[in-house]
Amino acid sequence: MSSLPHTTGAGAPIETRLPTGVKDFLPVKAAQLEYLQATLRTVFTRWGFRPVIPASLEELAVLELGLGGDLREKTFRFDDRQSGRLVAFPPDITPQVARIAATRLHDLPLPYRLCYSGRVLRHAEQRLGKEREIWQAGVELIGLESPEADAEMIAMTVEGLLAVGAKEFTIDVGQVAFLRGILDGLPLPPAVALELRTAIAAKDATGLQRLLDAHPVSDRQRAEVLALPRLFGGFDTLERAAAVVRNDVSRRALDNLHRVIDVLGVYGVDDYVTVDLGELRGFDYHTGVIFQGFLTGFGRAVCSGGRYDGLTARYGLPAPATGFAFNLFNLLFALGGDLDGRGEDSIDILLFCPAADKAPAQRLAAALRRQGYSVARDIIARDREASLDYARRMHFRTLLIMNETNDGLTRIHLADGRETSLSLQAVLDGECRL
Repeated sequence: MSSLPHTTGAGAPIETRLPTGVKDFLPVKAAQLEYLQATLRTVFTRWGFRPVIPASLEELAVLELGLGGDLREKTFRFDDRQSGRLVAFPPDITPQVARIAATRLHDLPLPYRLCYSGRVLRHAEQRLGKEREIWQAGVELIGLESPEADAEMIAMTVEGLLAVGAKEFTIDVGQVAFLRGILDGLPLPPAVALELRTAIAAKDATGLQRLLDAHPVSDRQRAEVLALPRLFGGFDTLERAAAVVRNDVSRRALDNLHRVIDVLGVYGVDDYVTVDLGELRGFDYHTGVIFQGFLTGFGRAVCSGGRYDGLTARYGLPAPATGFAFNLFNLLFALGGDLDGRGEDSIDILLFCPAADKAPAQRLAAALRRQGYSVARDIIARDREASLDYARRMHFRTLLIMNETNDGLTRIHLADGRETSLSLQAVLDGECRL
């Protein structure tokens, strides 16, 4: 649980606590998060995506049209005093974009290329170490069914990770339709089917064998299911899968994945891609290619996405769709020191004036801001050394000191302590680079 020290007016310390699963981000980390957001938005824009800003509250009945069972259980909901209806904080932005596309953009021609950034809230089990607040930045491509559209999502993910400075990462790609071709026809009770899917997700070959031995399945079905824990790795996984599966749905899914990978080769990003045909994430929600991005040494996905062709139809617009979202909080922690020096939160100048007349310093600060510098006046009464210590601790780039007669300046570069005397008029005229 986060706690923040605080002092009352009387000086007695108290402790303020945040709800579990949420965090405050102080200036350095906040600047890095804004850097991640801005950098990814630039990538999205280069690929032709335009921003939308969904509402921070939704009517629960409308929102739930686009949520799977898992997210319904994680939704924060409460009574709206004005309408008397239940409203909710969205646990995911994709259903909101689907609603916007279907109900607000239906007069425009497909496809829609939409991007977004925002926070969502989800109930989460703290024993699993999951956060309740997630900052998503992602895209939705609505109206295209082609493998090229799926490949665009993965290629954009790679480009985004490279743009923010990720060095070692993989994009794990699966195909939900491949799994459906194997699992949907199995003659198993619902409870056993769920247990089977749990074993597949854990790549538990022994557990799968035990479940299949206890139920009447054909030799073909048995061979297909037992192959799933081994169907991950490089692109040769597709050939190994083709040698095992015989049902038409799975074979068409393999063909689709082949074509997606061919496009990724054209984009030159296929070296970052691995294949996992036993990946069950989003089985009840996604309809085709799915993927997750992982940075080496960090155990949680920093982004995820995939095809979800049935979602917009729930809001009245039958259309194929695919998309993905970065989890900016996970990305921040996964990159760690790789973000040092990026999203620099320093302010250019702290302006210190020891003279009683502060008006010249105030006019100078205004002039420097017009020149494009970020400038703060050191308004608190203190001496030069205290002002210098403050500037260093608060990550200013330069301390600018006016002399006692307000006609000259001393510039101190905080990085190396170098001091330079400057003409006030030259600085006002923009002749000195600060």
